[in-house]
Amino acid sequence: MTEVALPEVLELVLHARPRDLGGGFMVGRALPSAQRRMVGSFIFFDHMGPMDMAPGTGTDVRPHPHIGLATVTYLFSGEIFHRDSLGSAQAIRPGDVNWMIAGRGIAHSERTAPELRAQGHRLHGIQAWVALPTEHEEDAPAFFHHPKSSLPAIERAGVKLRVIAGTAYGETSPVVVSSPTFYVDAQLAAGASLDFPDDHEERACYVVTGEVQIAGQTFGERSLIIARPGERVTIDTTQPSQIMLLGGAPLGERNIDWNFVSSSKERIEKARSDWKERRFPLVPGDEIEFIPLPER
Repeated sequence: MTEVALPEVLELVLHARPRDLGGGFMVGRALPSAQRRMVGSFIFFDHMGPMDMAPGTGTDVRPHPHIGLATVTYLFSGEIFHRDSLGSAQAIRPGDVNWMIAGRGIAHSERTAPELRAQGHRLHGIQAWVALPTEHEEDAPAFFHHPKSSLPAIERAGVKLRVIAGTAYGETSPVVVSSPTFYVDAQLAAGASLDFPDDHEERACYVVTGEVQIAGQTFGERSLIIARPGERVTIDTTQPSQIMLLGGAPLGERNIDWNFVSSSKERIEKARSDWKERRFPLVPGDEIEFIPLPER
């Protein structure tokens, strides 16, 4: 089969690969990949679902650790209840943002609340990790919740945008970022057009539903389309589509090992040892279970 050349304005296209997070909980993982580890500060990008949860079932991601990153949870449908070792306890619902800064170390769990578990629901969303600049990798951990109503919304002809984090299209999210970043939820009607933001060095869009065309080439669902720096890139649609736009300033090389991200391999080894020896703080309200450190 002949490989189709990409339009000159594009650098690379990745496709989310299926990953089982345990218990049959499947995601599509677009970052990191062998071809590209990061886009801006985004080092991890998982597409959850859509998955129908029958009554009596739900999500149970047991307490686990992070260092050197911020986690970003953004849902299209369903709900996840977050708890962390700072004592945070927060339900996240569609359009809200949970922004958790791991810094020098945090543990958290993500579960389905009992009342939602009893009735069943559909879960669909994106979980991303944003690497922290070197000077912020050892910051104190923190957790911030931003309801949907607090995020800037932009409407254009056939296009609805919500700025999740950072700055894009003339708007800035209340989510505090530690390096130049943009992260946008875009819903496009059939026949709509949208340019990539032109004020960030590294830029990509991920097709959640529908399909898009760039320079006459069509890209379907679960495609991560990475633009060449400095190029004007226009997204066109022939059907209703939802995409996520993401990127920002490059941070340099990062090491990633399980749930740990750091510019230092030695720091990751310390984090692995700390979790194995149970030196991370417990998660209040979820102190019994935990995910064991995986063997290499």
